[in-house]
Amino acid sequence: MTDIADPRAVPASRSTAGALASLSLAMLLSSLSTSIANVALPTLSIAFAASFPAVQWVVLAYLLAITALIVSVGRLGDLVGRRLLLVAGLALFSAASLAAALAPTLPLLIAARVAQGLGAAVMMALTVAFVGETVPKERTGSAMGLLGTMSAIGTALGPSLGGALIAFLGWRAIFLVNAALGVAAMLAAHRFLPADPAARPDREAASIDCNAARLSGARGVGRRFDMLGTVLLSLALAAYALAMTTGRGHFGGTNIALLVMAFLGAGLFLYAEGKVPSPLVKLTLLRDPVLAPSLAMNALVSTVMMATLVVGPFFLSRALGLSEALVGAVLSIGPVVSALCGVVAGRIVDRLGASAMVAAGLALMAVGCAALSALPVLFGVAGYAAAIMVLTPGYQLFQAANNTAVMADVDGSERGVVSGMLSLSRNLGLITGTAVMGAVFAFAVGVGDIAGAAPEAVAGGMRVTFAVAAGLVVVAMMIAVVGGLRKR
Repeated sequence: MTDIADPRAVPASRSTAGALASLSLAMLLSSLSTSIANVALPTLSIAFAASFPAVQWVVLAYLLAITALIVSVGRLGDLVGRRLLLVAGLALFSAASLAAALAPTLPLLIAARVAQGLGAAVMMALTVAFVGETVPKERTGSAMGLLGTMSAIGTALGPSLGGALIAFLGWRAIFLVNAALGVAAMLAAHRFLPADPAARPDREAASIDCNAARLSGARGVGRRFDMLGTVLLSLALAAYALAMTTGRGHFGGTNIALLVMAFLGAGLFLYAEGKVPSPLVKLTLLRDPVLAPSLAMNALVSTVMMATLVVGPFFLSRALGLSEALVGAVLSIGPVVSALCGVVAGRIVDRLGASAMVAAGLALMAVGCAALSALPVLFGVAGYAAAIMVLTPGYQLFQAANNTAVMADVDGSERGVVSGMLSLSRNLGLITGTAVMGAVFAFAVGVGDIAGAAPEAVAGGMRVTFAVAAGLVVVAMMIAVVGGLRKR
């Protein structure tokens, strides 16, 4: 597909390195803000004299805001200009981080986290969308690998940085750091990212935009924001996220009601999108032979990766008897390996092609899941570490290849919404993985209280959970094969 926006993709007056640096910092901040808040929950519980379920909303509110709004802000970026919206998102993120640091009560802190999540949704949706405008097409994989690396670094850095800041400066410091880094990212984005088309007065840009309008034909009808679709999709996604996360592992009547609301909202959303003249998500996108399989694979893979965070700590502490410090050290292996191999994975994608590397990444993940099912039970920590060192590079290779395959040929007017859909599928996979893989593990352990289960039962649960995870990766591989055949 020819992208009309390509002639303005990398303006000579802008620095590609600077643009990638600003995008990388935005990506790092969105992941750092999740993991750095997790480590503060016990401290916040004491500071506000609140129960642990109450302070969990500090994390949940942030994730809900991202999940509910990420597609909508991606579409908004396509309409009003991606640099303008990204700078505004970074400004909101920074201001909300400062408000969180100064919050005198827990409800105000949670409200600030909602605003921070809205800013993070903009950052996550538009960083991937900007790659097509800041780097040549033959280097797309490397750029996607770099963004994956920064996301992993943010996840890995959060617990250690948050712990140090809380110990020496108090919990408010973790939000002040986000505010300072957000301002730096905002200034870098304004300086280095390519200007939005309407902001450039040159005749060539105007000619390009006119040609784009003529070629788009009927698609140019009412470049208006779909408020009805935004509300329906946001409510459906928020209901689904709450259904998967409330109840602390117990799936009861409230969860079922929320799940029904989510599916009802999704149905209404699809119906509405077929009626409005300028839909939030064009239904033809969901029939695209590249995008639809990629979204499904992304969700499955994220569900599998969440199992390492849900099941891993129980196995390491209960089955292997590791202390909390050692459990944290072993769990950090995955993010560290991910940070080290992200850029390398992107370069491999550029050299060997995205389609082939999607299959290769999934194959590595299937081997890694099979290894996690068998090796830790046989060889303890060494087996767990070896399996993670196979699974994680496979995940990074898949992510770089999958994102590259989707974004390489997408029309410039839809980069934001497609990037938002990619991020949404990942978030939904993580949310689903928390509930589904946790339920599989609890069922396999076979006792009501996992914390009191025998080491052998926990080891058995680990074996079954990652056998199921390997099966999910095989399903993703089948989707990749079928998608490749449809594309050809």
